[in-house]
Amino acid sequence: MEKDLLIIGRILAPRGLAGDVKVEVLTDYPQHRFTPGKLVYVDGAAMTIDGARPHKGNIILKLDKVTGADQAAALKGKYLEIPASESMPLEDDQFYHHQLIGLSVETTGGRLLGVIKRILPTGSNDVYVVDGDGRELLVPAIGDVVKQVNLSRGLIVIEEIDGLL
Repeated sequence: MEKDLLIIGRILAPRGLAGDVKVEVLTDYPQHRFTPGKLVYVDGAAMTIDGARPHKGNIILKLDKVTGADQAAALKGKYLEIPASESMPLEDDQFYHHQLIGLSVETTGGRLLGVIKRILPTGSNDVYVVDGDGRELLVPAIGDVVKQVNLSRGLIVIEEIDGLL
């Protein structure tokens, strides 16, 4: 198993007696990710998708190693993951969360603010949680603030705006 995994779904509940699970879709490519024969990981254990069907904005999956309702119930809240090497290519100005976590953040004036520790999805835009000098800064991931993302340098440059810092 690869070290770097991407989350594609979260198991919400068992569904029926045969061990099916109801999954919250956390990927932009559900038609590609949740197809029979695909390999996913749950808590590091490899499982093959035996069946998938949409259900009220979620998806119902049959996983090969889950044979009953009790096993399915034990997976509630667990994440479905895939190797990062299977990620879909993104546009030039888009990034996966795992690419941004750990990057340094500095202002356009060169002041180092800290490192991105996690990312909060808010619906309209993500918010970067930056750990710097013992305090957390919340940086909205919007064009007016984020001026440059340089993965090779491990750096994000932001514009200081009133009330942000």
